Amino acid sequence: MSAEKHTRFLVTGGAGFLGSHVVGRLRARGYTEIFVPRSREHDLTNLQDVKRVLDDATPDIIIHLAAVGGGIGANRERPGEFFYKNLMMGAQLMEQARLTGVRKFVAIGTICAYPKFAPIPFREEDLWVGYPEETNAPYGLAKKMLLVQAQAYRDQYGFNAIYLLPVNLYGPGDNFDPASSHVIPALIKKCCDAITAGQREIVVWGTGKATREFLYVDDAAEGIVLATERYNTPDPVNLGVGFEISISDLVHLIAKLTGFNGTITWDTTKPDGQPRRCLDTTRAEQGFGFEAKVPFEEGLRKTISWYKQTQL
Repeated sequence: MSAEKHTRFLVTGGAGFLGSHVVGRLRARGYTEIFVPRSREHDLTNLQDVKRVLDDATPDIIIHLAAVGGGIGANRERPGEFFYKNLMMGAQLMEQARLTGVRKFVAIGTICAYPKFAPIPFREEDLWVGYPEETNAPYGLAKKMLLVQAQAYRDQYGFNAIYLLPVNLYGPGDNFDPASSHVIPALIKKCCDAITAGQREIVVWGTGKATREFLYVDDAAEGIVLATERYNTPDPVNLGVGFEISISDLVHLIAKLTGFNGTITWDTTKPDGQPRRCLDTTRAEQGFGFEAKVPFEEGLRKTISWYKQTQL
């Protein structure tokens, strides 16, 4: 299906880091009817709140971005909460969307859904070849159930639900709270705080050997909007860049870009998380013409600049 300019959108999580960029992209495309529920007013784990959101928004298309998540530390501390809330939000929202005649449901999954030792680069057909990395498995599996639900609903009800798998995101407006942030904002904050305090050492979790792939938030938003407009098949789709960088190289790069030139100490009692992450992005390119545009170092510079201007 294609979306007309009067299409009514419901964007859960639309006030958040990724969601605000997705809403911005939709508006830039000329869409004006966009409903963004706020978590303080609508608890999407509560069925009555889900029904009320759909009554209020009467959407043609739902882009489900709302999630409860965080870095390795947050996943280790709150696995039950991450599993329950993400599972309930997605399952109830998609069911009520089907019942109320929503035309399309765009489910945003997570790279944490991939098996711990999936072949590199991650291909969508390898999603089921093993169990996810243990520290984020409850979160990853809860979000992965959206794929199962989407495909089952398409088979039984003809419901147009698609499932996207964005890799680790970063960019201006990211979460810099050390209790729940992901690796890039956590490292930027560590380096900037050390410089401000005159400290000559930062401590980083793990060995530095694990690799990650990172997608700039503007690129991720563009990929999601393109898929919303152009992609209507049951196969899951990776959204990424197709490169990997070791955590060690990442730390040294962020230290250089922030101006931190002290000692980097590795706390090897802490976990590395998944050994490697790197995506095959062929399906997104062929399916709806998505290709990431922002070079990694440029994206890091923009993120660091935003942090220094707004958070220090």
